[in-house]
Amino acid sequence: MKRRLLWLIPVLLAVIVIPLPLLLHGGAMLTHWIFIAVLVWALGAYLLVPRIWKIYFRHRYADAPEICHTGDGHPGDPINLAVKGGEEMLIRALTSAGWFPATPITLLSSIRIVKDTVFRKPDANAPVSNLYLFGRKQDLAFELPVGNNPRQRHHVRFWRRDDPIESEPVWYGAATFDESVGLSRTTGQVTHHIGPDVDAERDLIMKGLEESGWVTDSYFVEGFHKQCSGRNGGGDPWQTDGRLGSIVLLQRKQQT
Repeated sequence: MKRRLLWLIPVLLAVIVIPLPLLLHGGAMLTHWIFIAVLVWALGAYLLVPRIWKIYFRHRYADAPEICHTGDGHPGDPINLAVKGGEEMLIRALTSAGWFPATPITLLSSIRIVKDTVFRKPDANAPVSNLYLFGRKQDLAFELPVGNNPRQRHHVRFWRRDDPIESEPVWYGAATFDESVGLSRTTGQVTHHIGPDVDAERDLIMKGLEESGWVTDSYFVEGFHKQCSGRNGGGDPWQTDGRLGSIVLLQRKQQT
């Protein structure tokens, strides 16, 4: 681990040494101090700390379907949904229940969500951060805004898992509620903090799909989670009754 972190030493030295002449000669103004503080925070939160966590978790994560994980290896949000049906069916079912597809996360979309948060401008298609299951980031993501508050939203990520026994793919989902914006407790990055009741988010999606007429069968898998509480990649606590909400979608929308 020490050898893997050697490349970070020049970066830290540069941050400390470059501004020294200015500081020692008394030429630093408040704006200089603010710039240096922001630079140190950004390098630590977005480069140094995630790298350390990635090295720490490299042999500790097992790719099991009960929980996803972050890009640096932290345990992520718990899996609380399983939906059987084709991709088009899943998209149509969720959008008919009022959910919006999330925009893929890019530099521009990240800047936009920061701007919208600062100016309290709602965005029904705001991006969600990437979480990983089955060795890849989410295949689909959806969100449900809460009024005009960009800091709060219901959202769900889905990963497709093909089962040779099943005629239709099964989508594993992690549904959570963003209740505020702040700094991650594990990296210091700007992030949404989730609410602890992930079961309420699972039940919200199941109820919405059933009411929209897209469900042919729904049930719970008891004891899916062996560990019924934990913390996600941002350090936010979560808890569950351990059940996996399972839904089988109709081949076509019910005619009324």
